[in-house]
Amino acid sequence: MSPTFYSRRHFLRDCTYGLGKVAAAGLLTDSLAHASATNPLQARGPHYAPKAKRVIHLFMAGAPSQLETFDPKPMLTKYEGRPIPPEIIGGQRYAFIRPDAAALGPRFKFAQHGQSGAWISEVMPHLAKVADDLCIVRSVKTDQFNHAPAQLFFQTGFGQPGRPCIGSWALYGLGSETQNLPAFVVMSTGSGLSGGTALMSSGFLPTIYNGVRFRNSGDPILNVSSPAGIDAHAQRDTLDLVSALNQKRLGVVGDPEIATRIASYEMAFRMQTSAPELTDLRSESKETLEMYGCNPDKPDFARACLLARRMIERGVRFINIYHEGWDAHSNVEGNVTKNCKETDQASAALVKDLKQRGLLDDTLVVWGGEFGRTPMVETNPALGRALGRDHHPQAFTIWMAGGGVKGGQTIGATDELGFNVVEDPVHVHDVQATMLHLMGFDHERLTFHAQGRDYRLTDVHGHVVKKILA
Repeated sequence: MSPTFYSRRHFLRDCTYGLGKVAAAGLLTDSLAHASATNPLQARGPHYAPKAKRVIHLFMAGAPSQLETFDPKPMLTKYEGRPIPPEIIGGQRYAFIRPDAAALGPRFKFAQHGQSGAWISEVMPHLAKVADDLCIVRSVKTDQFNHAPAQLFFQTGFGQPGRPCIGSWALYGLGSETQNLPAFVVMSTGSGLSGGTALMSSGFLPTIYNGVRFRNSGDPILNVSSPAGIDAHAQRDTLDLVSALNQKRLGVVGDPEIATRIASYEMAFRMQTSAPELTDLRSESKETLEMYGCNPDKPDFARACLLARRMIERGVRFINIYHEGWDAHSNVEGNVTKNCKETDQASAALVKDLKQRGLLDDTLVVWGGEFGRTPMVETNPALGRALGRDHHPQAFTIWMAGGGVKGGQTIGATDELGFNVVEDPVHVHDVQATMLHLMGFDHERLTFHAQGRDYRLTDVHGHVVKKILA
């Protein structure tokens, strides 16, 4: 047989293919460093002993007005009708108002509550009763001043879609404690999310770490019920066959997305029993339902909070509850009244219920929106707006409770008009770093290699807010 001769083009082509396979294998090894290829949700230990084994994030989408809830500013009443001094505003731009818009005084009365003396508005009477369990942070600030980028920034550390959300990072780092329910669940009440599904996306992490959306009515997850004519035996046989084929392919190519698919099929099968049992609230006592203000058949924020408590009892790791509708460009008084009526009782009941059951010590509860509202009024007759507040990234308020948080304190302060932070500034990246710290992670070490570099939730920013820690 005559020898075969290769041109330089053949040589470079073959070497490129070979080097490409080596590079792909290296990237694949990196992506699987945290998880078994056959069980990417296997429970894992964090960097150090966590204070919070699970998280419930009550995200008030649309941005609550801190000036009507947790940050009283009587000086605004004196300024009402007059522009805020330009030296305070600086070069800040706004979405819908001019920087010289007149100040708008607080719409509600405030009082101090609990032994901590926390200032809480009259529209939050239930949270006022658990004031000593709350760590109120009045000095949070963000880089974004429109809803979608700001919601994405709070959840993913980046203002554009494509990065993993904090729930996905937690699941990637910790794995799952439950085999019968998703470890990362998302529920939504209200009028819709500006950031969309990117808020619950795993981004460049394997898709097994995506948040699973629970619907408000019907089956909690689409297709959780088997179609007519398919019994459990037939379905089990089908899944076993598909799993065997997927396992064979996984052994050949090592693609982590195949492991994701295998795990998803098995989870879906188990959830056909576990999900209906979870969402059936008839086993809850009358006293518990009344404490939350929950009608078991009404899909609202109260029901979502009670479901969240039931989920963590069953091993769910991270829960997002989005309550949309806080975007008070007009009638801030009516907006805050409506939304507090919908959320105040259940938010307080969740803290109280977790504490009564011995779950609050290792469950972190976080409440807040994507930014704050301006001290200045928004009025626009052309748009039918009056006595509202625009978006305000310089200062807003969140609270945390449980899970290693030191309750009964208020951290940070804004100036007398509520415009700028003047004490203990806390950036959104600091909030993220602190949440990960409470879950047992050094935010600088929880990384994933993608697109040629290591990524982390906080990018190259963020510091743990030590005052928050118990």
